[in-house]
Amino acid sequence: MATYAFRRVLQMIPLLLVISLVIYLLTSLQPGDPVDQLTFGNPRITPEDIARLKAAYGLDQPWWTRYLFWLRQALQGDLGFSRDFNIPAVQFIFQQRMPNTLLLTVPALILSTLIAVPLGIYSAIRQYSLPDYVLTFLSFVAFSAPVFWVGAMALYFFAIFLPNATGGVISLPPGGLGGDVPPEAGWWAVALDKLRYLALPLMILMLREVAVTTRFMRASMLEVMTQDFIRTARAKGLPSRRVLYKHALRNALVPILTIMGLSIPGLFGGAVITETVFSWPGMGKAILDALVSKDFNVVMVSLMLLSVLTVVFQLVTDLAYAVVDPRIRYS
Repeated sequence: MATYAFRRVLQMIPLLLVISLVIYLLTSLQPGDPVDQLTFGNPRITPEDIARLKAAYGLDQPWWTRYLFWLRQALQGDLGFSRDFNIPAVQFIFQQRMPNTLLLTVPALILSTLIAVPLGIYSAIRQYSLPDYVLTFLSFVAFSAPVFWVGAMALYFFAIFLPNATGGVISLPPGGLGGDVPPEAGWWAVALDKLRYLALPLMILMLREVAVTTRFMRASMLEVMTQDFIRTARAKGLPSRRVLYKHALRNALVPILTIMGLSIPGLFGGAVITETVFSWPGMGKAILDALVSKDFNVVMVSLMLLSVLTVVFQLVTDLAYAVVDPRIRYS
């Protein structure tokens, strides 16, 4: 397995180089550049000033020349400055935005898995029953509903309707990161304040994950339950609970590992809409803001981080197959 893992790590290097090239090309194809963004609407800026600024930023060079310069700097550990925040782009992402995204996405992934796996098993062992139909219907609704629409409805219900109907007894903040309680109030009060702001974006982010994982878990369990080794276990007279949880569940978890492996980087990128709707200052909102303001170094750092997470967690998922399924060997 160690040789397989080492070979996969070596394969990641050219893959990430190609990804960085594609990302740089696509960001360069955007209309306008940082100097246009900086000088737009300023009547005192002359064309000569604009030309000097573009030369200073290297924007008078073709995109492949700028990409090679960026790649050389990146290999030396310099990923550039954030033009909007005037700090290194890596520092901006890792110190200011990633902690907020982790605070949102890690609980979303853990809670959605803890909810979806039992629901998928319950739906599979009661196939074509009323609870199965209800869970299937709700999963399709949650999966099909646009995130921005569900977020807007949640904002209206929890931040406007319920506060008005209950006199403010039940109310969740419409957005932000907290800060209503001073640090002197104690860690418990600060944590409750943060949890109030976290509740709505966490609930919306979990909704789709629960729907997807439930459907995959149900389908995987149904497939495993028809296998010969399950029929053999039942023919031996093993208790149904032991057949279900010891023999079927372990094999049914293999597709769920794939879903979880792809969900982790997907949650970082997929949180763009959720973070934007709820003004949550995480990586997703940083990517969107950086694209609008042409802060290309932040865009490159964010998207390359998502790419690295994707290939790393794909490798972790492949290695986890061998742990869960004894039929898989990487020797």
